[in-house]
Amino acid sequence: MLLLLLKAYFAFVMNFVRAKKGLGQHFLTDDNIARKITGAVKACKDQAVLEVGPGMGVLTSHLIERGYNDLRVVEIDREAIEFLRNKFEKLNIIEGSFLDLQLEKYYDSEISIIGNFPYNISSQIMFRVLYYRDIINEVTGMLQKEVAERICSPPGSKAYGILSVLLQAYYSVEYLFSVPPNVFSPPPKVKSGVIRMERIKTGKPGYNEKLFFSVVKSTFNQRRKIISNSLKPLLDTSAINDELMGKRPEQLGVNDFIRLTGLVERFIKK
Repeated sequence: MLLLLLKAYFAFVMNFVRAKKGLGQHFLTDDNIARKITGAVKACKDQAVLEVGPGMGVLTSHLIERGYNDLRVVEIDREAIEFLRNKFEKLNIIEGSFLDLQLEKYYDSEISIIGNFPYNISSQIMFRVLYYRDIINEVTGMLQKEVAERICSPPGSKAYGILSVLLQAYYSVEYLFSVPPNVFSPPPKVKSGVIRMERIKTGKPGYNEKLFFSVVKSTFNQRRKIISNSLKPLLDTSAINDELMGKRPEQLGVNDFIRLTGLVERFIKK
């Protein structure tokens, strides 16, 4: 009896993967959209490509068709892993979460990231991309539309925030197209958006990156305040006579934040 149950379970797994709410899974079912997403990847065949959260492999199939020499996927869901192993015999699967993945163990050159990113950790994935910005030179992916718009927002908009500034400091970001809920299983309660990010800066920049991150986060965490008030925990802002200090964070572009970082570094409390 137990053997029959096990056989039935594995037959089920081979043909279907249950979407798990705890993993933020919504599997894309529209093959045309999948082709459109993978077609937006600019990586050449010789460049390494890593797919995050392949699920049932709808994007994976098209990536394989494109003939990348070094294609890997990272997946944490055991059912999805078994499904992918049966569907793609030679697929290189990294078991685990992208958030815990130490990319330097797998890659010694630049890589492109692609994925239908789980909504519940999409912002965390982007911060992980920032951590590995020297390795990751391209990101093409689908996120909750609100997050996608936030990443691509210009200064002055309500959506403009921490992710907007930090990602745009290192990547050229582009909102490609929107995706309706009805092309997923199960359908999410929100719309989705597909973006592409291409790295624009390499090497060591001419400013304190750690302080830059701190300044951006400190100001947007108190976005209703003007810069001089939000930075008071870091330094005596009265010592800085600059027009930036009287503005709110959403009014500052990336270069403004870089200049602000330089000012803070000169006056920061020891």
